[in-house]
Amino acid sequence: MSKIKELYTRLATFSVFNGIFMKTIFKKFREYVKENKGDEKIKKYGEFVNNLYTHGADLTAYIRRIAFEDANVYVKAVSAKKMINDNIKVSVKYELDTLSEFASLTKEDFALDMEYGEYLPSFDSHKVDLYSEYQTRLESIEKYGYGIFTANCMFSVTDTGSVVPVATADETSVDDFIGYKEERQRVIDNTLSFIEGRSASNILLYGDAGTGKSSTVKAVANHFFDEGLRLVEIRKNQLLLLPKVMAEISKNPLKFIIFIDDLSFNQNDDNFSMLKATLEGSASAKAKNAVIYATSNRRHIVKESFGEREGGDIHRNDTVQETLSLSERFGLTIRFAKPDKKLYLEIVHELAARHGVTMEQSELDIKAEAFALNRGYRSARCAEQFINTLL
Repeated sequence: MSKIKELYTRLATFSVFNGIFMKTIFKKFREYVKENKGDEKIKKYGEFVNNLYTHGADLTAYIRRIAFEDANVYVKAVSAKKMINDNIKVSVKYELDTLSEFASLTKEDFALDMEYGEYLPSFDSHKVDLYSEYQTRLESIEKYGYGIFTANCMFSVTDTGSVVPVATADETSVDDFIGYKEERQRVIDNTLSFIEGRSASNILLYGDAGTGKSSTVKAVANHFFDEGLRLVEIRKNQLLLLPKVMAEISKNPLKFIIFIDDLSFNQNDDNFSMLKATLEGSASAKAKNAVIYATSNRRHIVKESFGEREGGDIHRNDTVQETLSLSERFGLTIRFAKPDKKLYLEIVHELAARHGVTMEQSELDIKAEAFALNRGYRSARCAEQFINTLL
């Protein structure tokens, strides 16, 4: 039996990592092995390589990634610190060793299998010991997690409550910011406390538009990615899905920021009650490995008209306090005020230097101020937009 066919037979016996065979790369490999005709077999090889190319051209890297992302019974048991049957341990060793051989295949291995000496499309691969790498990761599983959370930092929520990776995640770094150092440090300190298992608060970041509230949260998530932090963004009209989202992440050893951007409510909004229950620590709505970070342009995030205050509620004062106190249920509130002229120009100067703008500072200041006045406000976003117009 050839090396290729032997590998196929071994792959077919998988039990622990059986889930990775949903990947098209293994479907194409199976079609290649099953094909007996020479020309058709070469064609199937081309389809196998074509599928690999959609994930890059490195077979070893791709197999490593899907093996480490697999949310199988073994990694879940390790995460939950459960006793693991010896039969499962043996299967894990056998299957990862087999995947190591598969990940190390070369174009020459396929050429030998087909007895074909002409041109074949090539790909990258190298020798690898996935079992040793896997065990090393399990020793620090609280930093790696499992499933879709291993390789991605930011996630969104579908309308059915499923958590999915963000295709084009924000790569903002904490080193990119100018100004608001004290405000951002409070977010960083709270997040570090959360990661280290110490007391941490839910945070409301509020203040003027364009001051970097949302960017701060995403930059902090990026900053602590290697420490096992992930961000799940949920829209305010999806808050009724919070219990489902919390259930999905609660068993993962990673830590999660549940991020709600631009938060505000109208009266009688069911999502209000769900968020309130979550902030109060309701067992049905809160996961122990999650904190909530929200941004809002308003300090009091429940919109209320004078007419509503004069409504027919007998216990009107209690109702008013209920709506106004939602922001108080965040353990930490941080204000991002619009920058004064000095801070605004400081941001402009730093951005200009980073982007190689060589305009005289006096002229730069005049144009930056005119740009801000034309828009009716100063902000970090406004400064960035101004520099972009110069570029």
